[in-house]
Amino acid sequence: MNEEVGRALSADAITSELRTMILSGAYPIGVQLKQEALAKRFGVSRIPVREALKRLQVEGLVEHTPHQGSIVAGLTIPQLLETLDIRIGLETRALKLAIPNMQESDFRAAEDILARYDQSDSPREWAELNLEFHMCLYRPCALPRLLKMIEEMVRGIAMHLRALQSYRVGRKSPQSEHREILKACMAQDVDLAVKLLEQHVDHTKEVLKSAA
Repeated sequence: MNEEVGRALSADAITSELRTMILSGAYPIGVQLKQEALAKRFGVSRIPVREALKRLQVEGLVEHTPHQGSIVAGLTIPQLLETLDIRIGLETRALKLAIPNMQESDFRAAEDILARYDQSDSPREWAELNLEFHMCLYRPCALPRLLKMIEEMVRGIAMHLRALQSYRVGRKSPQSEHREILKACMAQDVDLAVKLLEQHVDHTKEVLKSAA
């Protein structure tokens, strides 16, 4: 990396790059993330690296251990199930508040994401499009802190769920559920949309339990 470009990297940029590398598997679960090595890699001081690691720790992608320092986090199935239960609470609330504010442009954007999802053969891309679709539906709730919490939580367990979604669930079932949720949103049927969303996340929980 060019040293001058590296110096320009902010904690935001480093967080984004490290997140991508963790989610892509470039930094596997359990790998030690040394601040000095990362600072050298990005051409910055340890300060923005330390901040980036703290942010990724909040997202659940990094954990701090007494002897190893920061490592790429691994989650147990009970921890994943608990996180999915928390997601249900946060996401159903966001959707309930978002539906009355939804515009035609929101529906078109959601349909476009689903079309791209259909055309993709990349499980990693499915995970990103899945998040993009859900955030598209939640964004009209206009609560930035709630939206940020949801996005961080989803990203924090994405790498743990990707294999399950890819090989056990595939693409067809989630896409069918996505379309039913969107249809309920377009009909302004809040109760049905919330019920379908809860069932959607519950299906992921069922897959996790079967893998235990």
